[in-house]
Amino acid sequence: MGGTPCQKLGPAALGHLPQRPFLPLSLPPSLLPPAPVTVTHRGRQARAIMAAALIWILLAVLLAGLGDAEAPQTTLQPLVGRVFVHTLDQEAVLRHPEHIDVPPTTPVTYHAHLQGHPDLPRWLRYTQRSPRQPGFLYGTPTPEDRGRQVIEVTAYNRDSFDTTRQRLVLLIGDPEGPLLPYQAELLVCSHDVEEVLPSTPASRFLTALGGLWEPGELQLLNITSALDRGGRVPLPIEGRKEGVYIKVGSTSPFSTCLKMVASPDSHARCAQGQPPLLSCYDTLAPHFRVDWCNVSLVDKSVPEPADEVPTPGDGILEHDPFFCPPTEATDRDFLTDALVTLLVPLLVALLLTALLAYVMCCRREGQLKRDLATSDIQMVHHCTIRGNTEELRQMASSREVPRPLSTLPMFNVRTGERLPPQVDSAQVPLILDQH
Repeated sequence: MGGTPCQKLGPAALGHLPQRPFLPLSLPPSLLPPAPVTVTHRGRQARAIMAAALIWILLAVLLAGLGDAEAPQTTLQPLVGRVFVHTLDQEAVLRHPEHIDVPPTTPVTYHAHLQGHPDLPRWLRYTQRSPRQPGFLYGTPTPEDRGRQVIEVTAYNRDSFDTTRQRLVLLIGDPEGPLLPYQAELLVCSHDVEEVLPSTPASRFLTALGGLWEPGELQLLNITSALDRGGRVPLPIEGRKEGVYIKVGSTSPFSTCLKMVASPDSHARCAQGQPPLLSCYDTLAPHFRVDWCNVSLVDKSVPEPADEVPTPGDGILEHDPFFCPPTEATDRDFLTDALVTLLVPLLVALLLTALLAYVMCCRREGQLKRDLATSDIQMVHHCTIRGNTEELRQMASSREVPRPLSTLPMFNVRTGERLPPQVDSAQVPLILDQH
């Protein structure tokens, strides 16, 4: 303890020194040696790489299988000029295992379009009332639609979110048999378009309409919703329907009853709010409520006369003695007309401006001129009144009498009281009785 700072310590003294922990030398991370990789860590990396490669291989195989798998295909044969109806039923579209039944209340929606196009062809329509009801593809192909058309239908299961695709190959051809020259279109107000598209209601309608037609076979030509013809959406009341136009054709001529309903006299009665001329029993009632004021008949048995083709001429008009156009036109100078059109209004505007300036600036009388034009008696009378008024004003301002009570700001007419001068009149109510 008493030694000098430079005294050497022996081995015995060194044993009594406090032991300090060894502190390693700190180096930056870039100079540190890499940590040794154990065999367990390398094995985990290898297994992760193999699992990722296996997942990618499975995804590639699955995508290849989905690309190679083709949607089920159905071939249909619509006829030109005949109505075509195809029902999109969930049991036929959705694919389920054999031991699993499709619940009848499964909500399914459909999307149909022409292959390679976003929409359906112009002659084909799609309708579905609700996801729990079947959908329908319906329409009547025209002669321009002959050939092969492929319709792609995608079904969406709203419960399980499954998606199923189906292809409909339409081979549109000409109908066999005789033509149907007698065609009638009726508006059925008691049904929607989805209610007459199935085969059973359509057959029932043709059977009921046969009682109003001459004996013969009737065929459906077209079915159109009244909304597509400009009809209004009905109110959500029981018994209100959208309505549907049904077009029927036959080889038999129209009956007298149908001709009378479509006559101009019957349409005139309908325009006046009276019932149409229906001379026979309505065999369509009560299952089908037909608007007999909206019946149209088309008779194609008589060929229409061909339109006359205009014969092209040489382009030169024939000589007309009453039309003699001028052969030559003389030159005309429009400078004079332009000057008259521009200068005359300008001169009139300048003249009016000068007249107004003369009236406002050159016709001022002045006070001296007015005084000279006024008589001396009138001037003396005016000066006397003015002087007396000034004298009275000076006398009123110099007299020391109290101001009239009526001129004070707060004067009570009934009591004659007035407020003291030190009271702030702004804080006193106008009516003192309010205290």
